[in-house]
Amino acid sequence: MSVTRFTVAALAIGLLSAPAMAADAEAGAKVFKTQCAVCHSPVAGKNMVGPSLFGVVGRVAGSAPGFKYSAANKGSGVTWDEANLDKYLPNPRAFIAGTTMTYAGLKNDAQRADLIAYLATLK
Repeated sequence: MSVTRFTVAALAIGLLSAPAMAADAEAGAKVFKTQCAVCHSPVAGKNMVGPSLFGVVGRVAGSAPGFKYSAANKGSGVTWDEANLDKYLPNPRAFIAGTTMTYAGLKNDAQRADLIAYLATLK
């Protein structure tokens, strides 16, 4: 019995200490094309139905020049760092109630991490 407990404990420690799978910006570019590019551009200053996502990582919500945001988005006080993007992207309307973004959300954790890695390259 103690060998089994030791084995289970060793496996658990190994799983907990294993490095997280690295995000892949190249894969994230593909996610962007299929999930985001209909409404957003990766080009600086090129707003579409949604604002340009160039420079989005580190930007304050509701502040892309030339885009008309909802009051909810402008007043959210959110800065788009990786953690907030990770919370926002699965369900934008739950994260910022009153946003006009109609996207249903990106639920897949790996795709979301890859997308955020790609967005971080848009500088």
